[in-house]
Amino acid sequence: MNPTRPALLVVPSPLALADVPALCARLRSLYAAGAREVVCDVGGLVRADLAAVEAVARLRLTARRAGGGLSLRGVGPGLAALLHLTGLAE
Repeated sequence: MNPTRPALLVVPSPLALADVPALCARLRSLYAAGAREVVCDVGGLVRADLAAVEAVARLRLTARRAGGGLSLRGVGPGLAALLHLTGLAE
């Protein structure tokens, strides 16, 4: 793990609510391995739905609890609108 470069977490597509705990566990493992910043790539998500919003909310909470930074990459217009409506927009 290179601490000067952000780690990458890719959100799979399709995404189900059942996938969110494993994503959070992966994010925790990145921080435990020394990452300070993580880029979460959501560009592969073809649908902006409850699972995507839940994943972003949980990943942001996990990052905050770990004391790390988290940024999103590849946010499509549908997901951006949902994140804005839910107060989760960056």
